[in-house]
Amino acid sequence: MAHKLPELPYSYDALEPFLSEQTLCIHHDRHHRGYVDGLNQAEERIETAREAGDFSSVRAICDALAFNYSGHLFHSIYWQCMSPGGGGEPSGALAEQIVNDFDDLATFRTQFTAATNAVQGSGWGVLAWQPLGQSLVVLQAEKHQNLAQWGAVPVVVLDVWEHAYYLDYQNERKRYTEAFFDVINWEFALHRFEQA
Repeated sequence: MAHKLPELPYSYDALEPFLSEQTLCIHHDRHHRGYVDGLNQAEERIETAREAGDFSSVRAICDALAFNYSGHLFHSIYWQCMSPGGGGEPSGALAEQIVNDFDDLATFRTQFTAATNAVQGSGWGVLAWQPLGQSLVVLQAEKHQNLAQWGAVPVVVLDVWEHAYYLDYQNERKRYTEAFFDVINWEFALHRFEQA
């Protein structure tokens, strides 16, 4: 079954001034769509390879599957990690776990933004539930798929590919990652955490 581009959970101008309508339009309609299309094409290629019994291109196909699947997954979460009525502080079990694993919200926020700002090149900052350690961890994801921890479940993701913020923040990634907390959707993050 073909993967589909999910609709944004708000209008293209709903996150202004954090992100402009133009940024969201380009990011969602072009970039995210590109990952969806790339994933569908890679899945078609691996199916064709299986049918033909010819796996001579399997390395390139596996790379395309990992890259495009991870890009589609992260973007699908990213849109929901933001809300026009966002900001504030987490609540419930997520707030308790953040205090347990990071001492307080301020320490988590400092670690999360530092890690996200330090991603080499293009990638993501990720708050994830790590089931093995039964704890929340802050991860960096280069591209979409590199530096992951197997089994960790993303709770909050922040896109730091330049296309995510350059029109609004130019090369000031730090200003963008700090402003993210003005629109962060803690209710969605709590839901992701409870599911994990």
